[in-house]
Amino acid sequence: MMRPVLNRKDYLALRNGGKQQAIVKAVRAGDERQKSRLVQMCYGCLPNGEGGLKGATRLSSTVGMDIDWTPSPLPHEGEEQIAARKEEWLRKVPELVLARKDELGLLMLERSATKGYHLVFRRRPELSHVENLEWASRLLGVEFDKGAKDITRVFFTTTGSEEDLLFLDDEIFDPLPASPRGGEDDAPQVSPRGDLEGVAYDPEASYNGVLFKDIIAKYWELFNGGKEPVEGDRNVLTFELAVTIRSICGYSLEKLMQVIPNYWMPPHQLPQGGEKKVSPRGDLEGVTEWRKTLENALKEPRKGMPYRLKQVLQALKSQQGVKACGGTLTTPPPMPKRLPPLIRLLTKNVPWFYKPAVANAVFPALGVHLHGVKFRYWDNREHEATFMNVLIGRQSIGKGTIKDPIQYIMEDIRQRDIPNRQREQEWKQKNPSAKQKKEPRPTDICIQMLIDNLTDAIFNQRVIDANNNGQRFIYLLVDEIEGLKKVTSKGTVDEVGLLIRKAYDNSEVGQERYGSDSVSGIAPLRWNFNASTTPPNARKFFARMVNDGTVGRLDISTIIRSNDDDDTAPILGIYDHTFAQELKPYIDRLEAANGLIECPQAKRLSLDMKQENTDAANLYDSEAYRVFSYRANVIAWLKGMVLYVAHGYKWSKEIADFVRWSQSYNLWCKMLYFGQQLERELREEVEIQSQSGPQNLLNYLPDEFTREQYRQMRQSHGKTGDGQSTLRVWQNRGHIVYDEVCGRYCKTETYKRKYSN
Repeated sequence: MMRPVLNRKDYLALRNGGKQQAIVKAVRAGDERQKSRLVQMCYGCLPNGEGGLKGATRLSSTVGMDIDWTPSPLPHEGEEQIAARKEEWLRKVPELVLARKDELGLLMLERSATKGYHLVFRRRPELSHVENLEWASRLLGVEFDKGAKDITRVFFTTTGSEEDLLFLDDEIFDPLPASPRGGEDDAPQVSPRGDLEGVAYDPEASYNGVLFKDIIAKYWELFNGGKEPVEGDRNVLTFELAVTIRSICGYSLEKLMQVIPNYWMPPHQLPQGGEKKVSPRGDLEGVTEWRKTLENALKEPRKGMPYRLKQVLQALKSQQGVKACGGTLTTPPPMPKRLPPLIRLLTKNVPWFYKPAVANAVFPALGVHLHGVKFRYWDNREHEATFMNVLIGRQSIGKGTIKDPIQYIMEDIRQRDIPNRQREQEWKQKNPSAKQKKEPRPTDICIQMLIDNLTDAIFNQRVIDANNNGQRFIYLLVDEIEGLKKVTSKGTVDEVGLLIRKAYDNSEVGQERYGSDSVSGIAPLRWNFNASTTPPNARKFFARMVNDGTVGRLDISTIIRSNDDDDTAPILGIYDHTFAQELKPYIDRLEAANGLIECPQAKRLSLDMKQENTDAANLYDSEAYRVFSYRANVIAWLKGMVLYVAHGYKWSKEIADFVRWSQSYNLWCKMLYFGQQLERELREEVEIQSQSGPQNLLNYLPDEFTREQYRQMRQSHGKTGDGQSTLRVWQNRGHIVYDEVCGRYCKTETYKRKYSN
């Protein structure tokens, strides 16, 4: 299961390999999925008869210890303060350990790939393994990782550089004469993993770039509640799994044994204690049953790629799109540590887990303060500050935290609306519907803040008034997205989708009526809004609008609180006159802006992000990511332009970093909540197009092809059965011949001249 490392040269060679260094770099860049590919070292082991490491004959003389630091936020402590505390801790630990190295019996100290350190020290034989860890913890005054206290704990190794390998004593390699095997089991052990039949379990085995271990994990998540097989159901569940994935394993028993764990005695796990029964061949009990189950699965009739497997692969493809955004499947891309001053001000009064939502939710209100202002995108199209933000989060998670900063941003417009509403009301009282001769309605009335209970007439009147009084925006804030249906008389989701699409493009809306009392007129729709909802309601509301461009035009935010977070109501900062005075200069700059505004730095950044999005979509093979990225780029660029104006026409690294993050965050949220649906609908479009007429399947094959290539081609086109009759037809018609020597089918020259594209 492992091999000993007996000298410094061998040890450093394992740590300094080019592949090892590249993986460490990738992990530290945020791709923690690569961590399992690192070289693994075990610094403690038990004799095999006691359930420990295979090949070990006695208790190891060393102990490995894992020290991680997971911060608990202090009251009112922000993300920057937490990061500063962690940096201070990381700086102090090596100094602390090295100062006690003689007392500890230190043999090795390394920086881990992610968030802490690993150290190895001499075992105190009178203490148990856990007691050794507790003793070292008290001596150093640092906590060890309680989840890594097993004696056969494997450590993911980093590089042999001075920054990673902080201390190494050659004593760690010394054999001890008391060992019956010359002490080799006391040396560090490097671990390649394998099963018991000679066919190696391969954690890196993949299908079209997707790891089989991820395919199997997603299969259990979708079809067994995330639980792996256990005693009582492992026969039937392993059989069903093997039947499902055998088509992408080439119907090969060896391949199935490489990728499907043995749930009787998993090859990817080492025994952790307890006596195991051993068969005469030396294999642990259960291997025969496992292999027999896989063999039975291969005997089942072949019917093409199972629907379950298609579901698994599609779900994983959607997850790939989520990962392309820079976050993980459960956490969005982290906010930049240094924010533009305006965003730092607007987010300072909320806890760290609300900051991303607030940082994006404020832009519809900020954009309303720009009127008669256009920005030129890199494609030379002109855009206005249109932002439609939808905040998606579970019930009672704190979506209302966005309201206070928005209300302070909108306060000056609210105050302007008050006399205008009064004047409009006075005009209505003087000119009732029954009056024959009416006074003209004042043309300078402009009310920008809407309520969520309007008729078509009043909505259109607000749009026309806003356009005629300086090309201004109207604005709406609703607690639940269903409230958007009340902005028109129709009250339908389809009407809301139409308005969203028109608002993003500032297309003209309006109505023409004959009666003198009717509101008539057409004007560009400038409408910004904030709406909140839960994930199920969001998917239901936009169910028919994911693939028509509606969702792509939105700026999506979310609130993610982990199970470790305090689930009580958040403590907010105080919004008062001082906050309003700090905000005022930024609002004044937005109100004073006019005309066409350009920013070369923002243009270059947007072009760079466009290329990066293309590369990411290709790398992760996500068409949904590609489609969503087009408008996400525009929305993020517009935020940068608003911040550029608000900060006195000054571009900065903080603004650039925020724009990059905002795009990634918007895409992450869209892929999380709508990516799977869009991937499915885009795939169905392609399938419909490919089935729109008769197909010449032979043209999809190379001039020489094997039966396996033929089978895979049929599966990719949704064909069932083995297709042998089709091969015979092609042979009878002289399209192909079979070469007995190389075992391949070959297209004839006659066919290639007549039919090939």
